[in-house]
Amino acid sequence: MPASISKEVDSGHMVRPLSYQKTSPPPYINDVSKNKHAQNEVMYPVMKESTFFQEDENKERGNWSGKLDFFLSCVGYAVGIGNVWRFPYLCYRNGGGAFLVPYLLALLLCGVPLFFMEVALGQFASAGAIEIWKIAPLFKGVGYGTVVVTGVLCIYYNIIIAWVLFYFVMSLTRIPEVPWSSCGNSWNTDACRNYTIPKSENMTSSSLSIVYKSSTEEFWERYILDLSDGISEPDGVRWQMVLALIAAWLIVIACVWKGVKSSGKVVYFTATFPYLVLVILLIRSAILPGAGNGIYFYLRPDFKHLKNFKVTFRIF
Repeated sequence: MPASISKEVDSGHMVRPLSYQKTSPPPYINDVSKNKHAQNEVMYPVMKESTFFQEDENKERGNWSGKLDFFLSCVGYAVGIGNVWRFPYLCYRNGGGAFLVPYLLALLLCGVPLFFMEVALGQFASAGAIEIWKIAPLFKGVGYGTVVVTGVLCIYYNIIIAWVLFYFVMSLTRIPEVPWSSCGNSWNTDACRNYTIPKSENMTSSSLSIVYKSSTEEFWERYILDLSDGISEPDGVRWQMVLALIAAWLIVIACVWKGVKSSGKVVYFTATFPYLVLVILLIRSAILPGAGNGIYFYLRPDFKHLKNFKVTFRIF
């Protein structure tokens, strides 16, 4: 047996090499034991404090490269499309500022504890949504349900990302104006108008019915979606949308290809950029004419909505 060998001792994420050297036995060993130990050349471990190296404790799944990767992943997890689309609509629809009262209560009593439990279990067990429930096999169905719901979310979120990519590419085809800013395009109809159409302008009579649409609306319905007259009349597949959807899925695959090793670096952009966009939208909206009146109307408390059980249900 060599006089010095190395062995890894895991201490969290830090691994220190141990050097086994021949040395005197501990003082509590008597003379007989001392002679016996001397004959067998017992090796006593000596810690080398000068050398440290880091290694994944879970070689199959990998670990975060640093605390900032994990922190930004949690930050990015908290911001999504709902912050721009869903929440403002719900707040306006359900009492304005009054909606924030049950929302904050639900956040403190349910949202934060559940989020902390999810993160704690994941960090403790380093397991997925299904395997983690080995701690309580009775609830293993919760894990399968989580995977199914996450799969559905990924499918429709990627469709939205495909729309965003489509709009982004189309915005580069006509500079400085975007294609949906004007009528006269191949997808527009005679009812197209270059501005928001007030209801009073729509002409309706017993023999004539004209419903005007803005150029933005027609671009969305007649070019991006290419809507048919009904679900019973499919109108083919938009090859542009197919390419955009494939690109969206390739982006997702590239981000998670190497697990947290790759996604942990991607979040440096994906977690911070949405906040930058939100700040830009906030500044832009605040300098528009009548912004103060709009904010007051949006946040004006209407506590009578809190009597409706549907308001509480919509929070979740």
